[in-house]
Amino acid sequence: MILAIDIGNTNIVIGCCDGGGVLFMERLTTNHIATPLEYAIELKAALDIHEIPKESIDGAIISSVVPSITDALRTAVEKLTGLCAMVVGRGIDTGLCVKTDDPDQLGSDLVVGAVAGIEYYGAPLVIFDMGTATTVSVINGKGEYLGGMIMPGMMISLNAMVSSAAKLPKISAKKPERLIGTNTEDCMRSGLMYGSAASMDGITERIRAEMGDVTVVATGGLASSVVPLCKNKIILDEDLLMKGLMILYNKNI
Repeated sequence: MILAIDIGNTNIVIGCCDGGGVLFMERLTTNHIATPLEYAIELKAALDIHEIPKESIDGAIISSVVPSITDALRTAVEKLTGLCAMVVGRGIDTGLCVKTDDPDQLGSDLVVGAVAGIEYYGAPLVIFDMGTATTVSVINGKGEYLGGMIMPGMMISLNAMVSSAAKLPKISAKKPERLIGTNTEDCMRSGLMYGSAASMDGITERIRAEMGDVTVVATGGLASSVVPLCKNKIILDEDLLMKGLMILYNKNI
């Protein structure tokens, strides 16, 4: 059984994977000042909740876009399991052909998502990853990573709007009851949710106009609330990065 960890700017996603797929997935708050012991305690708590003994963990792999806490998580894994976690980066065989101007700039989360996307859905492919930022990865029919887009994430946009407008309240990111809001909160919620869906639809249509038909997949913490509002067919796969980490671990052992 593999312990997979994806470190993001807002959340750390952890899960256990085996030959049958992803057994569980949980989200922790990214804490830049937490010690390895504190992270080890959180990891153990997640395993305990899902009744997975730490002795059953055979290996671990980490993907991170927050370099300052990568070592803390790696040490936490070692404290908990006695294993040295593999870290996605230089020296890892991904099998992904990256055609961007500087392949070294490509975030490890995008690499992991692309590897899983190609494996499970084939190419050509577009992947929306909706986290702190919303990223778009574009992969051609040869399985080559061409590039993509980076946009402010939904919550970044919402927080910026609320902090800049004194009369706008904080709201939750949930589906509005109607498209046309009739009060401030409903108007904000409709703008946030349908605006995000329209953005995904518009980008999908523009990419298809340039590349032809592509499969579109969405992942990330906010994807499940937006995908149902989209007009285009978009596959929701919340486990995509966990699957990608499992693929990379097996490829590199």
